[in-house]
Amino acid sequence: MNLPDVNTLYSTDVRCRELLERLRWPAGIECPRCHDTRVSRLKDYSRYECVGCQYQFTVTSGTVFHDSHLPLPIWFIAVLLLCEAKKGMSAHQLKRTIWGQHKGSYKTAWYLCHRIRAAMKEVDRPMMDGTVEVDETYVGGRPPRGSKPGRGTPKEVVIGIRQRGGDLRFFHAADARSGTLAKYIGENVSQDVEVMVTDEFTSYPSAMKKTGLTAKHKTIKHKSGIYADGDIHTNTIESAFSLLKRGIVGSWHKISAKHLPAYLDEMTFRFNRRKSPALFLDTLRHMVTADPLTFEDLTAAKTI
Repeated sequence: MNLPDVNTLYSTDVRCRELLERLRWPAGIECPRCHDTRVSRLKDYSRYECVGCQYQFTVTSGTVFHDSHLPLPIWFIAVLLLCEAKKGMSAHQLKRTIWGQHKGSYKTAWYLCHRIRAAMKEVDRPMMDGTVEVDETYVGGRPPRGSKPGRGTPKEVVIGIRQRGGDLRFFHAADARSGTLAKYIGENVSQDVEVMVTDEFTSYPSAMKKTGLTAKHKTIKHKSGIYADGDIHTNTIESAFSLLKRGIVGSWHKISAKHLPAYLDEMTFRFNRRKSPALFLDTLRHMVTADPLTFEDLTAAKTI
């Protein structure tokens, strides 16, 4: 799917709704409140009424599209732009691309981007196996003068777990202590994993012990100048970290700690589907099935 395709196929509200109905209700239209399949179409083409509970609804009811003043064709263009931006797209860039330099509102574009990101949050996360790499990185502003780079700086911690030939997952963590690492490893890596690869960071042996994976743990010693020893390396997860940091520096420019998890969700969602021809449709499918994000929730105080 490319921009000319979207402009041609989904240039009207009716065409957009037809696609969303197929994605939301592949087995047929049902009431979003009681799930009754006995529904009738009202005079307003886009509205339905449930025979069972008399609830009136549309395909956008209870979704991220609900109560949005933006036309659905604009939503579809925004979704495509975020899907195809390998390193992400800033709200400013989205605003300029859709509305031009002097039209539209940055607040509208910012909220639009975050609602799409909210739908990109993975719900079904099967346990990883095979060969799995774990590493941590640090993102954020420049550390204070005189402080050491990397671990120990006031930057935000991102833990990355990647199965070779499989999924990538990023997590915004409070720290990189063994207990924190063990939590994310235990929640995402199967006990049947063949090999766990990390660098020589001192927290990993303890984390592996806490998760019962010590016997499968292999370490690559970066401090000794060794970056690969046969199949023992963390190059796979580090390449994903590199893409994330290029997105932060080159596209988003500035990310608050509060919203960092949303950007991580977007990056991993797109990365794990980078070879899928259905990325655009898959994103729309998530948008009509995921819980909607309100502006109040988006701007509310959050902690890790």
